[in-house]
Amino acid sequence: MSDFLLEVGTEELPASFVADALQQWRVLIPQSLTQNSLATQLVEVYGTPRRLAVLVTELPVKQPDREEEIKGPPAQAAFKDGKPTKAAEGFAKKQGVEVEELEIRPTDKGDFVFIRQTIPGRSTSEILGEIATGWILQLEGKRFMRWGDGDLKFPRRIERLVALLDDTVLPITLINGSETIKSDRITSGHRVLHPQPVTLNKASDYVSSLRSAFVDVDEKERLAKIQEQVESAARDLGGNLANYPQLLEEITNLVEWPSAVVGKFDEEFLLLPPEVITTVMVTHQRYFPVFKAVSGNLPGVSDRARANNTQSVDTLLPYFITVSNGDPLKSNIIAAGNERVIRARLADGQFFYNADLAKPLEDYLPKLEKVTFQEDLGSVRDKVERIVKITKLINEQLNPPESQEIERAALLCKADLVTQMVYEFPELQGIMGQKYALASGESAAVAIAIEEHYLPKGAGDVMPQSLPGQVVGIADRFDTLVSIFGLGMLPTGSSDPFALRRAANAIVNIIWMADLPINLDALLEEIASAETKAQLQEFFIQRTRNQLQDERCIDYDLVNAACSEKDAEYNVRALTDLLDVRDRALFLQTIRNNRTLEKIYETVNRSTRLAIQGNLDTTQLNPEGVVNPALFQKSSESAFYEGLVQLVPQTQAAKSDRNYQQLVAAISEIAPVVSKFFDGEDSVLVMDNDPDIKQNRLNLLGLLRNHARVLGDFGAIVKG
Repeated sequence: MSDFLLEVGTEELPASFVADALQQWRVLIPQSLTQNSLATQLVEVYGTPRRLAVLVTELPVKQPDREEEIKGPPAQAAFKDGKPTKAAEGFAKKQGVEVEELEIRPTDKGDFVFIRQTIPGRSTSEILGEIATGWILQLEGKRFMRWGDGDLKFPRRIERLVALLDDTVLPITLINGSETIKSDRITSGHRVLHPQPVTLNKASDYVSSLRSAFVDVDEKERLAKIQEQVESAARDLGGNLANYPQLLEEITNLVEWPSAVVGKFDEEFLLLPPEVITTVMVTHQRYFPVFKAVSGNLPGVSDRARANNTQSVDTLLPYFITVSNGDPLKSNIIAAGNERVIRARLADGQFFYNADLAKPLEDYLPKLEKVTFQEDLGSVRDKVERIVKITKLINEQLNPPESQEIERAALLCKADLVTQMVYEFPELQGIMGQKYALASGESAAVAIAIEEHYLPKGAGDVMPQSLPGQVVGIADRFDTLVSIFGLGMLPTGSSDPFALRRAANAIVNIIWMADLPINLDALLEEIASAETKAQLQEFFIQRTRNQLQDERCIDYDLVNAACSEKDAEYNVRALTDLLDVRDRALFLQTIRNNRTLEKIYETVNRSTRLAIQGNLDTTQLNPEGVVNPALFQKSSESAFYEGLVQLVPQTQAAKSDRNYQQLVAAISEIAPVVSKFFDGEDSVLVMDNDPDIKQNRLNLLGLLRNHARVLGDFGAIVKG
């Protein structure tokens, strides 16, 4: 068995590409080996800012031999009177065998001549020499570059190749114009701590040899080392760390030999909102903030900040921890340099903050007129006016006691976009709006809504908890959808530059999370053209169905039953009451899981299939006026009729209260009666020759279907 090492040495790679490339290789390389019949037990990929590597262990020396069967001419053409013809001789000669080795076998098209050959497996070294360059060139990513006079593309210049099969260099070549990069056994150590070249004796020495040269190639080991070092440093300062997984992953792929360095900043900067300080540290400088635990909630720290960092009761200490890729013995120099940088950044933040507080938040509204939302839709100030209008329409539906606060928050929700702080740190939009609103004397409800109306920013993000934040967030997204759809700029395929799918998903999820009885169909009627309304109705139905199936894990056929794309009645019902479609879909899944659905499925589904042949309106529930008892010929019809009469108030109550258990219980009671209508001594022929009797019976079935349709379309449900 053999070990194979491939290392691609580069200039400093972007951290995001290192993580992405290793993930691609984890899939690509095992597939490539399998396709070439090279079975292996372990494929380990490694990466640092200056290299990508893969170590494949326990490779066979060569491919296994394989048996191949080759079909020749028909037996009648190959042999005549038991003797081989020229056709047989020519086929045998072509395959390099004797005529005596030919076999005759029956096939669907008659007897044919066959030859069985053993194809020897190719050597592993030969195959790896052919496929290894493909592993490099098939990597995908953003912002690839060219260098020199060639057409080779990679995120950064490729400087060297290492390719070892056990202790032997495997010849691999990359040609880039006039430059040729040939594989060798020489790699590089740490740029500062071990600038000398590193010679690898054999593939299996890779990890240990580079560790001796102050390069930890295993990203998992580096991540664990960084986490342990920064946590230890925070403990030494009497503090602890927040949860910043993206920062931790990014730093892991920015260093080869990590060492935590502690820095300090002036305590006067702690007067800044903590979100400003952590944004400077985490987003701009890639530092870890240090927190000290205190009792109670910290004033001024947003709910979103607490939720993101899992630090609900922490306050900042005047320290930061950075992870250096330099000489640990020079940590003091490194710390001093970073302290100068953060001091300047925080001083800028302090200046912006004080300048912004010089006037109330409302005074920034006129500046929004100079900020373009979209060239055909006017300024952000115009958008704010539309948000306020939609907010008022939602308030008319909900009639909340906080209506004034909601409309005030809608007016101010974008004002912080033209403050100096948000101009410099766009990540703080909404967060600074909340701070400035409080400083301007606005109510806490208004201030919180300004921050929360941006939430959620994506799948799994924190949801707005206050009613003003929820309503303003819905109004903001609703305006974006109506405005962009009105321009005909609908999302297509993977292209969604205005994040319209995310906006619609957020509206649906906020309504579901907060149980808001908002009629989206009525809102569309008020503010959208007929064409835009039709497009957005379809769009919201698609988003609702996706959320039910993908996020709520509802079976696809039950989603179809609760919210069919092809059923106009269900579409209108869903957009009129999103809470109802959610509850119906969840309830259908529940009764499928507990097998209650089985007890009524056959009866209702059979009725639904037959009722299609009638013409009864699907909203009709009361049998009076649509069923004539005088036409009954069997007692099963009378019993069916009486059961439907008793079902009406139960269905209406279930629909009103969204108590679908009550509806299913009532249908379960009538199911045996319907079974006798279909089968047994007292059964009837629904499709009677008399058209009046036929219609009467179809109406009975149609009424049962309609009662079941209050829950869902049973015709869409697949029998389990």
